[in-house]
This record gives sequence, C-alpha cells and structure tokens, in this order.
Amino acid sequence: MLLLFAAVALALLPTAASASAPTRGHVVLIGVPGLQWGDIHDTATPNLARLAGQGSSAALSVKTVGPHTCPIDGWLTISAGQRSQLRNGSCGLPPAPEGNAVPGFAAMRDDNAHNKYKSQVGLLGDAVHTGGGCTMAIGPGAVLGAADSAGRVDGYVPSTEQIPADGLTRCALTVVDIDDVFHAYIDAGVDVNGDQAQVAAKKRAAAVKSADTQVGQVLTSLPPDTTVLLAGLSDANVSAHLRVAIASGPGYSGHYLTADSTHTSGLVTLTDVTATVLHSLGLKQPSDAVGSRWRDDGAKPASVGTLTKRLNDHDVAAQSYSRLVLPFYLALVIVQVALYAFGTFALTRKRRRVLAATRVAALAGASLPAAAFLANLVPWWSAGHPAVVLVAAIVVAIGVITGIALAGPWRRSITGAGAIVGGVTALVLTLDVLTGSHLQTCSMLGYTPLVAGRFYGFGNIPWALFVTGLIIVTGAVAEWLLRSGRRTVATAAVIASGVLALVIDGAPFAGADFGGIIAIIPGFAVFAMMIAGRKVRLSRLLIVLAGGAVFVLAVSFLDSLRADPTHIGEFWKSLMNGDAGTIIARKLRGMLGTFVNWELSLIAVAAVAFLIFALLRPLAWRAAVLHTAYERAPALRPTLVAVLVTAGVGMLVNDSGVAIPALAFTVAIPLALVASIQAIGPEETTAPPPRSERSESAPAPKA
Repeated sequence: MLLLFAAVALALLPTAASASAPTRGHVVLIGVPGLQWGDIHDTATPNLARLAGQGSSAALSVKTVGPHTCPIDGWLTISAGQRSQLRNGSCGLPPAPEGNAVPGFAAMRDDNAHNKYKSQVGLLGDAVHTGGGCTMAIGPGAVLGAADSAGRVDGYVPSTEQIPADGLTRCALTVVDIDDVFHAYIDAGVDVNGDQAQVAAKKRAAAVKSADTQVGQVLTSLPPDTTVLLAGLSDANVSAHLRVAIASGPGYSGHYLTADSTHTSGLVTLTDVTATVLHSLGLKQPSDAVGSRWRDDGAKPASVGTLTKRLNDHDVAAQSYSRLVLPFYLALVIVQVALYAFGTFALTRKRRRVLAATRVAALAGASLPAAAFLANLVPWWSAGHPAVVLVAAIVVAIGVITGIALAGPWRRSITGAGAIVGGVTALVLTLDVLTGSHLQTCSMLGYTPLVAGRFYGFGNIPWALFVTGLIIVTGAVAEWLLRSGRRTVATAAVIASGVLALVIDGAPFAGADFGGIIAIIPGFAVFAMMIAGRKVRLSRLLIVLAGGAVFVLAVSFLDSLRADPTHIGEFWKSLMNGDAGTIIARKLRGMLGTFVNWELSLIAVAAVAFLIFALLRPLAWRAAVLHTAYERAPALRPTLVAVLVTAGVGMLVNDSGVAIPALAFTVAIPLALVASIQAIGPEETTAPPPRSERSESAPAPKA
C-alpha cells in the first residue's frame, strides 16, 4: 500500500523551483473591489471587455476570513498571499496613506500574524524589494496591497487622474486601486435596520462605467509586454459573490484561467493573485504565500459574450446554492425522520404490503444523496425556477437508482438491493473526483466557491457518502463469498477495497483528502478482522493504528515534496514548522462547533434511535429484526460496524464533525432497514385475510 502511494506521489513530483532571482518584467495589478462578470458588456464597458477578450479570464473567489470580504481584507490578503482581514473595523474604504506609509499598518500586520492563518502582511512588498524591484501604488487600497512589512511603498499617487508620466513604468510592480463600484455602496449608506441600502441599477452601472474609463486610461499608458492582472478583489457591502479575474500579457492568450488551487476551468482564488504577481516578476514564492499562479487552461471562449455568460454562471450557481441549501437540509431531515417513523410502524404491523412499501421508501431515501449529486448534470441553477428543476432532477435520479435496485436478480438477496444503492453512490462520487469534481461544486451536499473551503477532490460530506457506499457494496460481495465458503477470498476482497478507498481518497489527482485516509484505515481494519472471523482485540487494533499512522505520515511527506501539495502534504509542512498543533486545535474547535447544527444532529440522533429501538430491539417478533438479518447475512454486521467506526473516526478528525456520521447514516441506516425487511421473509409476516374469510370468521351478531 505504501509503495503504491509512493509511486504515485513520486511520479507527480515536478522539478524543483528555481532559486530567488532579481525581478524581471513589469506587472500592473488593478483592483476593482466589487466588480462582477455581470457588469461587463461590449458596449457599456469597452475597456474591460477588450481586456477580457485579449487576456485570459476566470471567476474569482474572494473569500478571506469573514462571511464576506471588505476591500481592506482583499488588499491585505494580496499583501500576505494568505487570507487576512481587518478585525474590529468597519467595512469601509482603505485609509488614506501618510506620505508613502499606511497609518496603523503595524497593528494590522501583528493582528493578522496571530489569526488562524498566521498571514504575513507585507510579504508581497518585501519579496519585490528583496528581488531589487520597487513598488508604485495608485490609490489608498493599492498601498495596502503593495506595502512591505514596514507598511511603505516606494511611490504613491492618490488616483488615476494624478498619475505622472512615468508613474506606470518606473517600478517593477504597480498596483492600482479603482474603487468606484464599492464607493457607490458607501454613498448609499444603510437602511433603517442598519443593513446595506440597495444601490439602483443605473447608479451601479454608472460606477462600473467610471471604473471602465479609468481602466482604459491605465491600459493606454503601459509599455509593451506588461503583465496586467485585474481583480474584483472584494464584495460590495452585500452578500458574498464571485468576482472578476483577468490576466493579460505574456503567457495569457484569450483562454479561461485556472490554477492549481482550484483545478477548475474559469475559477481562481484571491490568494492566487500574489503567487501570480511573483511568478510574473520571476520571483520565488515564499512558503507563507499559499496560492498558485493563474495560468491558461487551453479552452478558448467563442466570444466575450460567451465568456462573461459562462463566468457569471459560476456565480449564479453559487447564489442558487446559498438560497436552497438550508431548505434542502430541512427536507433531508424530514425525509429521514419520516422514514424512520414509517419503518417503525411497518415493523410493528407485520403486513407484507406495508413492509414492501417501506422497503421501496428506504431504498429511495438511501438513494437521495447520490441523486443530489447527479442533479448537477442538469444546469438547474440557470432555470427560471431553479428549485423546481432541482427537485425534479433529484426525483428522477432517485427513481432511476431505486428502479435499478429493485429490477435485477440481486433484489432477492438480503443485501443485494442495498448494495446497488451503495455501489451507485460510491461510483458516482469516484467518477466525479476523477473528472474534476463538477458534481460536488454547488451541489446541495457538496461545496461552494463562496466558502472556498475546497474546490476539488472529496469534501468531508461527499467522502462520508463515498466510503459508506463502498463499504456497503464490499459487504455484499463479502457476503456472496462467505456463502460460497471462501472466507479468505472475502477477507482479501475487503482489504483490496480498503486499498482502493485509500487510493481514490488520498491521491492528488482524485480525492486529495487527508482526514479521510486517517478514518479509512481503522474502519477497514475492523471490517477485515470481522469478515476473517477474528476477534477485534485492542492489541491488534493498536498495531493497525500504529501502522496506519506511519503510512499517513509517509504519504504526507511524499505529497509535501510536490510543488503544489494537497492538504495531505500541507500537514507535513505544518508538522515540520510547528503549526500542526494549531491546525489540529482549529479542526477540533470546528468539529465541536458542528454539534450546534440541529439539522445534522437531529439526523444522527434519529438514525441511532431507530437503529437501537426499532432494528435492534424486539418489536413484533421474538428476535430483533436486524439480528435476524445478521443470522441470514453474516457479512451484514461487519459492514455496519465498519460504517460506524469509519464515520466515528471521520467525525473526530475532520472539522465537519457530526455532519459525517449524519450523512453516512442517511445511506447506511435505510439500507439496514431494507436488509432487515428482506431477512424477515414472507413466512414471518402476515397479510390481511381475504374478504370472504373475514366474513366467515366474524362472530355472529348478538341477538
């Protein structure tokens, strides 16, 4: 297993980064806080449209620390190459500099050095100075972005109207602040409730046009071969949105932008700006700067209109996700609780028809998570009524998955129908991470670029669903092998499935997940021991855990050698520089904080209660229905124990906390109900007697 990962990681190692060198080339960074792709049109904003047509473009995730990003937060993040913010301050315009220095810069620098990201404000300016270059700032925000760790730039002018003749050519790095769009919101003020007042569409359009004019003034004064980077680097005192990112000059030729931080065509992040500036200047990126440089992805839009529509579509999807995710989780809670209540009722009634309906309902309920991802095959967010289209897509997908589970010969097996649902769930998510994680992005159970916690690979919830589905289908295969008397082969199948899970979850080109591989090892170890008929002794488990720890650290070390390590390699770097304790404490706080999420906690509690009181305790039968299933399907108990162990460890080592067992249970517990109903068999259920029999056996009426 270790050799396999070593081979994968070493094969992906790039050549070492070059050593520090003097600056080369010329970079102009233009920040337009609040600018969105929906603002850019051929006629209304000709300069921005021309820049987008000549250069390469993407939607920009501007997430920093808070729920939405203020201009000061955006400029400080560019300065540090890491998420930063101005704490305990209003979301207003950056302060006017005193000479060439930012007032209060030392306090901003020291405060961010102790935030959870330990960002080093002033990093960009220091790197340019170390390379022998100078920094020129135009506008107050630009000083924040270009300042060195002392809070100073080499040249400053207050606005684009005051740029001297050589103002755009004298320094290697020129940073320009064009704040017209954000200023429109400042001018609008707040309403009676203290919330940001609405800005009329005409007023916003006028602000964007003014910004476009200033961008044009800058572009016409630049020397050849200048790299121009334009970023809508903050929100505009309203809810979070994706913003504009454009790169023009050497290396950018009219394609969509991407970066190793996102692995997504047409999507980059704010922390990537710093890495891109440094790369364009030929400077080595310091380790404290976490972003990846913007680069062409090779896909060329047909026109500027096509470009703006597609990139704005990223934001449309993100906004639709934000509006619908809470109602979706409420619906998920209702579906799960209703299923458990109906299941309890069905088990006490012993009616074949009721049990058959419960079996179908349980399969449909367990299919819902996979269906939620498959719904993203349809661009539901672009519809006139996105919620209606989303629900329709999910219902159709549930129907298809449930139909397949009930259609084949596997339906007669105790675990067969459930294995189909689990297998489809695992297969959908496996194919997704191997093809770019498009089904997870803005899926109701996936992640959103507005939060920017993850852009590719497995998120914690998709991982929980993937590994649960894989365990369930592996258990069904082991069950078939055990019935054939091939216990050794069944054990080998479980081990092979565990190795497959580690590869899919941990490989940089697939899941790129760290916490998941930690949880997979004990879960599948217990699974293999139980299938092999061995007792799960503490001594054996400790040996497995020790070996797993060595394996995880080895994989983390190998991944850290790559130029763009995933979360796995970043942990090794944190371990080496002493920050691992901080990261673990942050994840622990995040994990504990999830228990206040009543929707997810309710799912977990309801699932456990149903497991204990409906499936494991005797109801209408002499033995508990799940115990009956255990007797008739000896691999079922190890399967459910493996799910519980993996989900439990996953909860402890990931900041998603209770969300992991809660979502794992949405698949595992309904399928346990399906197996229990199938195990009961028609001989242990009763059906209502025919009408004739009821009439004949009815007592005679009293005189």
